[in-house]
Amino acid sequence: MLIRSSIRALVLLLGVGVLVAGCVAKSTFEAKEQEAARTMSELEAARAAGRSLAAELETVKTARAALERERPGLQRDLETTRAMIQAANKRVGELEQTIANNEAEIGRLQKVTTEKEQEIARLRTTYDSLVRDLKKEIEAGDIKVTQFRDLLTVNLVEKILFDSGRAEIKPRGLEILQRVGDILKGVPDKVVRIEGHTDNVPIGAALRARFPTNWELSTARATVVARFLQDKVGLDPTRLSATGYGEYRSVAPNDSEEGRAQNRRIEIILAPLPPATAAGG
Repeated sequence: MLIRSSIRALVLLLGVGVLVAGCVAKSTFEAKEQEAARTMSELEAARAAGRSLAAELETVKTARAALERERPGLQRDLETTRAMIQAANKRVGELEQTIANNEAEIGRLQKVTTEKEQEIARLRTTYDSLVRDLKKEIEAGDIKVTQFRDLLTVNLVEKILFDSGRAEIKPRGLEILQRVGDILKGVPDKVVRIEGHTDNVPIGAALRARFPTNWELSTARATVVARFLQDKVGLDPTRLSATGYGEYRSVAPNDSEEGRAQNRRIEIILAPLPPATAAGG
């Protein structure tokens, strides 16, 4: 109603102007009236658009207020997520380092395994040489050669090396030790342990002044074998050791002559160098 009244007022004013002016055409008047109507229509549309925008603004404000209320919780969730990601990254780094360490250890163990297998293969060659060179004595039961992984043992019974109760090597024993020693010289990366053993028969009265017990006899025999391998064969003395065990590491019962004969023996053991020595320390 207000718009129509305004239009009429505008038209009247224009009419008055026309009357005052005098000769204005009717078509011009109508054009002005239409223009005024369009202007008012545009004004009304603008006002309606303004009301719509105002309503939309209120909606946006309401949504923003809701988001503002949620913001602290979302911020806490974000911080928690960041902390979880940081912890996960740290754990990933630890696991990657563990994997790298494990791979390095696997590589080291593979290298050690390969070296050990090569060492056993070389020892097998020495074993074969001893068996071939001592075939006669082995068949007679005077010598036994055994290999267990990286240990090689030459077991020599007493009778081919010593007379009963004595620690002097017999001529045949010297010849056999020379052959054994010549083969052992070809294995420089091993230690050579000489171990003396006896049965449990006490030392006779005539020999007690020199060998009070089987400890002394077994040790003396091991020592003279070590000295022969050093002085006559030429083995490096730093690789040699001599130990007597008396009757306390028997390989057979001492209740028969056959068992006691097995226990009276010298064992020459080829063993790996200690780690520090093998590394040159």
